[in-house]
Amino acid sequence: MKMSGGPASINFKITLIIIAVFIASGTLYYTQKLVQELQTKERQIVQLYAKGIQYVANTTSTDVDITFLFENILKPIDFPLINSDPNNKVTILNKADIKDVRNINYDTTLSKEKLEKFFEEKIKEMDQVHKPIEVTYKDSVVLQKIHYGDSDLIIQLKYYPYLQILIAALFIIIGYIGFSNIKRSEQSNIWVGMAKETAHQFGTPISSLMGWVEMLKLSYSNPDKVLDITEEINNDVEKLNKITYRFSKIGATPELKVKIIYDEIKKVVDYYQRRLPQTGRNIEISIEGDKEVCSELNSELFEWVIENLIKNALDAIEIKEGKINFLIKTLKSNVEIEVTDNGKGIEMKRRKDIFRPGYSTKRRGWGLGLSLSKRIVETYHNGKIFVKSSTQNQGTTFKIILKKV
Repeated sequence: MKMSGGPASINFKITLIIIAVFIASGTLYYTQKLVQELQTKERQIVQLYAKGIQYVANTTSTDVDITFLFENILKPIDFPLINSDPNNKVTILNKADIKDVRNINYDTTLSKEKLEKFFEEKIKEMDQVHKPIEVTYKDSVVLQKIHYGDSDLIIQLKYYPYLQILIAALFIIIGYIGFSNIKRSEQSNIWVGMAKETAHQFGTPISSLMGWVEMLKLSYSNPDKVLDITEEINNDVEKLNKITYRFSKIGATPELKVKIIYDEIKKVVDYYQRRLPQTGRNIEISIEGDKEVCSELNSELFEWVIENLIKNALDAIEIKEGKINFLIKTLKSNVEIEVTDNGKGIEMKRRKDIFRPGYSTKRRGWGLGLSLSKRIVETYHNGKIFVKSSTQNQGTTFKIILKKV
């Protein structure tokens, strides 16, 4: 359970940046390729238009029909185009309808001189983007020049990938900030939960030790009673050592050994049964089912899971006569352990939240208990743990599934 950013986190960020650069480069390349293809097609249209004019200029017949030229080539043109003389001058006869200019907006209220100046600037802009196409007479005399620019579609395509990259970058930045905030919040919850869980883990044996000390004071004249209490004190000290061992193993790969599941559960149940009377509550803990089935377990960590489930049940039981039952069932290749209590139950919408780090409905403990139990069962023992059923004010059943040996 690593809670600090290390090389893996840095490598992940570098990988994301490389992928983002690759996607951006691919988008730019593909879009520019489309732009070049469209520009080629538009130039072919202009060249065809120029050849049409050139054909009309070079023919000696007076019956040449140029309707086809204007209906099929000139009209469909949707990009800016200017016909000028060899000196890049535009002939202006009627300012409201200049035949040599197409798809260019201009102010008809301007004087002739200003309009000529305006078109000269436009021609310079177009020539910087595309080389003008010349209309010649007998391949020697330049009659006209056709200047043209990019259509609106090409202009949009040129800028579209940059807009797309900008939006993606903003999305990534916002997502990264949000993810970082969520991560910080989860880490904070984990630390808080770990502190609560530590206090909760140590709370039971420490409270028990305090009770045994008081009993020693009352039973100092009874040697048999003193020995019995001493044995229980020793059990609580061993319990404290186990808790220390468990926390030291978080994040490490535990050693698994073949264990009888019934015996592992019974050790925890026996420990709690001796200490429940001290709490002043009448709660019965029972174990049923297969007493011989085995699985590969890490005793210390598996006991932690059973303890967490018992504590969870004890916290959920609000009536005087409480019951916690362990049922061990053997299937073909699996072992199922069902833990049932008669507590207050879990709301349907909260069943997934209870395994989330830091989630708790109580003032003390259980910020990490079920989360750690899930990690121990699923990550370390390759099993499953989930809420099988739960009814409000009637109880809850947790199910653990492990591989049978």
